[in-house]
Amino acid sequence: MTFPAPSTDLTAEQIRETVDRILSAGTLPPIVQAGHPALRQKAAPFDGQITPEQLARLIELMRQVMHEAPGVGLAAPQLGIPLQLAVLEDKYDVDHEAAALRNRAPLDFLAILNPSYTPAGPDRAAFYEGCLSLNGLQAVVSRPQAVLLDFVRPDGGAERRGFSGWQARIVQHETDHLNGILYVDRAQLRSLSSNAEYAAHWAEPGIGKAREGLGFDDGPAGISVP
Repeated sequence: MTFPAPSTDLTAEQIRETVDRILSAGTLPPIVQAGHPALRQKAAPFDGQITPEQLARLIELMRQVMHEAPGVGLAAPQLGIPLQLAVLEDKYDVDHEAAALRNRAPLDFLAILNPSYTPAGPDRAAFYEGCLSLNGLQAVVSRPQAVLLDFVRPDGGAERRGFSGWQARIVQHETDHLNGILYVDRAQLRSLSSNAEYAAHWAEPGIGKAREGLGFDDGPAGISVP
């Protein structure tokens, strides 16, 4: 079932004012949580609402917020900015068994504008997933194992790049944010766990134990890929 998000009602001037306010604050902005309207609206495509200098400063600020959280991705709506911009980076050391099962490889820092993705093949993978805008929760999400991502670089160039494994999951999660979609929209809700309960009962590289104990399957759920 598809639940199309409404487009943001902020004008280009209002978006610019929001960015100006955040950049001039002198502190790292908070990550907004589920219920904030920016998380449930389709963000405005980037078309020069802010200057190249402001864009560069915003990207660097988002990178700092992502690292501080810590996380492997952050979308502008998570700062209350309804603009199609996200940053991605995964350099964390993880258990070798978990990395192998999840096909998790390091992802160099990347800033993407106006992204859209399409599945690259029929294979899917289901793992626990969390979000900086839903603090303290995780749930199993089945996603395409590989995707093609079309996006615009900060320098204005268009690019298409393939991603697989955990990198593809990050790409999909952050692109979804720009379309008003949260991971719980795609999740097996019977798998929903607090971080503490996940650590106590279901923390393992795969989801087999949780699937049996909580009674869910690992097929696609929720809404369709935009």
